[in-house]
Amino acid sequence: MLRIKRVPTVVSNYQKEEVEDGGSTGGCGRNCMRDCCLPGWEDRMERGLFRYDVTACSTKVIPGEYGFIAQLNEGRHLKKRPTEFQVDKVLQPFDGNKFNFTKVGQEEILFQFEASKDGEVKFYPIAPIDAESSPSVVAINVSPIEYGHVLLIPRILECLPQRIDHESFLLALYMASEAGNPYFRLGYNSLGAFATINHLHFQAYYLAVPFPIEKAPTRKITDINGGVVISEILKYPVRGLVFEGGYSLEDLSNAVSDSCICLQDNNIPYNVLISDSGSRVFLLPQCYAEKQALGEVSPELLDTQVNPAVWEISGHMVLKRKQDYEGASEDNAWRLLAEVSLSEARFQEVLAIIFETISCAVTESLPDEDEQDLKDVDALDNGSHHTPIVAGKQECLVQH
Repeated sequence: MLRIKRVPTVVSNYQKEEVEDGGSTGGCGRNCMRDCCLPGWEDRMERGLFRYDVTACSTKVIPGEYGFIAQLNEGRHLKKRPTEFQVDKVLQPFDGNKFNFTKVGQEEILFQFEASKDGEVKFYPIAPIDAESSPSVVAINVSPIEYGHVLLIPRILECLPQRIDHESFLLALYMASEAGNPYFRLGYNSLGAFATINHLHFQAYYLAVPFPIEKAPTRKITDINGGVVISEILKYPVRGLVFEGGYSLEDLSNAVSDSCICLQDNNIPYNVLISDSGSRVFLLPQCYAEKQALGEVSPELLDTQVNPAVWEISGHMVLKRKQDYEGASEDNAWRLLAEVSLSEARFQEVLAIIFETISCAVTESLPDEDEQDLKDVDALDNGSHHTPIVAGKQECLVQH
């Protein structure tokens, strides 16, 4: 269970007066990311802290089988913080001279997010920051894509570079779980996959429609120790994996983290979508920036100025030109995302690397007699697959 602390300098006057008067703190008491608990984000909007008004951006669902979502956001590429690092290296050291989240104003911070010491969910409207413990914080994204767009910054004062580690990814899963709403999703972009700041962070926002990638059918590859099921995404323009299940959130987190660490150690850019209140995770290796550098992306696609990161890959197309928005179609979305995806041959190579890593990680934690349970992993190299996953509440998402 997690405990949420609000930073005193960012509590709205209305909330502070309520607390001082002994009144209710408002909302549902869980500090979720829905309307009932988002006055802090709205307060920052009223104070003019965002670079543009995202609520004025036009949004529509594109007709078609998958229901891609298009948004016209002409301000984001003009006013977004610039990228300040190499795009061909997934792992790069933190550089305090470049922009990082320790340089944001305290007014951009909404609250601290940390584990509860007594197993109970608690909300503290006013709480001091313990700088020595390097708190994990949630801040507004000043270049928002959607209502409630925030950043989760693990252990902000440790100045961690943009790379996944087990502890931080588990924190992101806890945030999705505590929000308790399948339409509140978290995303992660590695360096080389359109992260723009080399300071560890996840993005999150609320959008009350299914993402196209969540509708795509999947085919089970294997399950591993801890009850985590790993599947391949089918009939979708970007090849990737889906992780779900697990006997605990830690089991799911470890499986995904091991895979992410494997990719970044092998300099393979990737994006991650945390979906369904933290119970499903999509892992998507990509190569669009590499193709751009090699001159392999068509001028037509380059002219759109769309850098396909986690939200675009998931089906939320953030468009920068009115002509692209007015002409948005499922075919156009598919054409762009197909350039993001690894080829089938390269994808199989990457899967072999991932599953070798997962197999080693799991074997180290198993007694010898249980190692035989990993034999399904070896089937990957032979191109064999298992039957599609159809289970409980996931049925509508897995069967398209």
